[in-house]
Amino acid sequence: MSFFKRLMNKCRRKSPSLFHMNTGSCNGCDIELITCLSPRYDVEQLGIQLEGSPRHADIICITGPMTRNALEAAKATYAQVCEPKAVVALGSCPASCNVFAGSPVIEGPLSKHIPVDVFVPGCPPHPDAIIEGIARAAAILADRGVRKTEPVLETGEGALQQ
Repeated sequence: MSFFKRLMNKCRRKSPSLFHMNTGSCNGCDIELITCLSPRYDVEQLGIQLEGSPRHADIICITGPMTRNALEAAKATYAQVCEPKAVVALGSCPASCNVFAGSPVIEGPLSKHIPVDVFVPGCPPHPDAIIEGIARAAAILADRGVRKTEPVLETGEGALQQ
């Protein structure tokens, strides 16, 4: 592996850029994600930055169940992020649709439409869990830069699923 590729993989692990997308949530998870940027948690000190454009991001943080209105926008946003990329699903809604399940405007869980790398459970998840999920996604990003393969999603009883 060339020096430049090794440097890129190290940067992906140490300073990931995030793009936040709400696909129909109640905003509880959104508030907790923004709390991570506050002085108490200060993820920017760790190199994690929130970007305004998916074209500048490495990781997409998605909150909320997949609504019919947000489905095409979510697919377009996922397509705009350059490879390698990772998706972090924040909260219970992207995984199971939570209290919105069965609604005629819900198109199902997020993983039905977009491959999810890390699930951060909770309603809403604690900022510490969100930071841990983003760190796992950054590690997945660095591994993808080396291996060029998709990770296998594991299911288990852990607080976070990779």
